[in-house]
Amino acid sequence: MPKLTPCIWFDTEGEEAAALYTSIFPNSRITKVVPYPEGGMREAGTVMTVEFELDGKPFTALNGGTQFTPDEAISFQIECADQAEIDHYWSALAADGGEEGPCGWVKDRFGVSWQTVPRRLFELVDGGDPARAQRVMTALLDMRKIEIAELERAAEAA
Repeated sequence: MPKLTPCIWFDTEGEEAAALYTSIFPNSRITKVVPYPEGGMREAGTVMTVEFELDGKPFTALNGGTQFTPDEAISFQIECADQAEIDHYWSALAADGGEEGPCGWVKDRFGVSWQTVPRRLFELVDGGDPARAQRVMTALLDMRKIEIAELERAAEAA
């Protein structure tokens, strides 16, 4: 199977974004920075692409200009083990101009959308009890940053 690598389009902020992401996620690093060549779309020597890994998964940042911008149609889901992980990713990605969204969605300062989703959410809605699942989903829809304890309270409500 071919290797799939998400490529995120930026105007000029690809290297800055890759540095932020690799500082947030464990087991992450920038692996290669490629400059524009002479005669390219941008000034020779400016950063064209940045290859990086987030928790060992490959990504590419492309400084392609203003024609395209990231939007919510594509997001990166972060499966979180506990509330501490949700809090860590949420605050780090929302910092310095990011936007908090509904239901665990957060847009970073570069416009890239992320979803902080606790594993516990899947356990609470996938237990074969439709009424419980509905209570959990109703609670989720009222949240911005997901609070696991509130989801659990909703699940157990009678």
